[in-house]
Amino acid sequence: MSRKRWLALIAVAMLLVISLVVNVATSMIFSNTSSFMDSMAHDWTEQVLDTGEELGGSIVVLEINGVIQDTGDGGLFSATGYRHQMFLSQIEHAAKDPTVEGIIIRVNTPGGGVVESAEIHEKIVEAQEEYDKPIYVSMGSMAASGGYYIAAPADKIVASPQTITGSIGVIMESINVTELAENYGVKVNTIKSGPYKDIMSATREMTEEDRAILQSLIDESYDEFVRIIAEGREMSESQVRTVGDGRIYSGTQALELDLIDELGSLDDTIEMMRELVGPLNVVKYEPHVGFPNFLSMSFQQLFGTDVGELATLERILATHRSPTLKYIYTD
Repeated sequence: MSRKRWLALIAVAMLLVISLVVNVATSMIFSNTSSFMDSMAHDWTEQVLDTGEELGGSIVVLEINGVIQDTGDGGLFSATGYRHQMFLSQIEHAAKDPTVEGIIIRVNTPGGGVVESAEIHEKIVEAQEEYDKPIYVSMGSMAASGGYYIAAPADKIVASPQTITGSIGVIMESINVTELAENYGVKVNTIKSGPYKDIMSATREMTEEDRAILQSLIDESYDEFVRIIAEGREMSESQVRTVGDGRIYSGTQALELDLIDELGSLDDTIEMMRELVGPLNVVKYEPHVGFPNFLSMSFQQLFGTDVGELATLERILATHRSPTLKYIYTD
C-alpha cells in the first residue's frame, strides 16, 4: 500500500474518532439518557417512511435483501447486505413492541439456507400467534424458494406482476474434480471412520448409495416446505406439490395459482395494512453505520474497486465450503 493511502487511512481514523465523540455528545445533549441507551441497544434505528394521520402506533417495514444466509456480522471489508441475526432481532423486537400495530416484510431474495429460512418462519408465526401482529409480505423483484418459504405464513402476500417467485424445492450441490485431478497427477489420500464420511467429496465419484442418502435428506426438507405452504396458504399438499416442482413463476402467474393474494407495490402493501390497522406512521428499521460499516465505506472511497477484491477473498476464506441444504433459486 502506498504512503499516500496510509496517510489517507490515518486521516479517516482520526475523523472517525472525532465523529464518534461528536455523536455521543450530541445524543446526550439533545436526547434524554433512556432514549439514547435504547437506541444503542440495537443495531438499528427507526426512520419514518411515511407520516400517518393517527398517533399512538406504527407500522414497521422490515427488509430482506440478498441471500438468506447466516454469515455473521461480516468483516472489515464486508459490503452491506442481509444480516441474519439482526433481522431475527428486528422481527422479534417489532413483535414485542406494543406500539407496533402491523409488520410488513419486504422480500427481495433468491432464497438461502434451509435452517435460516426456518428460523425466520418461526419468528413470523410467533409474532402472529403470541403477539397478535398482522404480517404482510411485499415481494420485490425476486422472492423465490426460501423467499417464498418465509412468505407462506403471512396474512397477505403482495407481489409485482413482474416479480420472480416460486422455485419451490430444495437443492444441494457439489463439484467433482476427480478427472481434473487425475489429468494433473493429483492424488488425494482420505482416512475415514465409515464408508459415507466423505459423502459429496469433490475428489471421488458419487455412488448410488450416496445418492440415496442425500435424496432422503432432500425429500425430508421438501416435505417440510410443502407442509409450510399448505398450512400458510390453506392449500392441500397435492396442490402444493403440483405447483412446487422447482419452476419459477411471475407475480401474475402466482396470483392465478393462489400463491399470492394481490398484485401491487410496497406502497400498495402499506395502504392495505393501513386499511386494516389504521392510518398510522410507517417506520423502517435502518442499520446503524457502525465502526465496521464506516471503515468499509471509507475503504471503498479511498481504494475504489480494490476493496471488492478484498471482500471476495474474505468471503472465500470465511465461508464454510461444505455442501448444505438450501431453499434457493439458482440460474
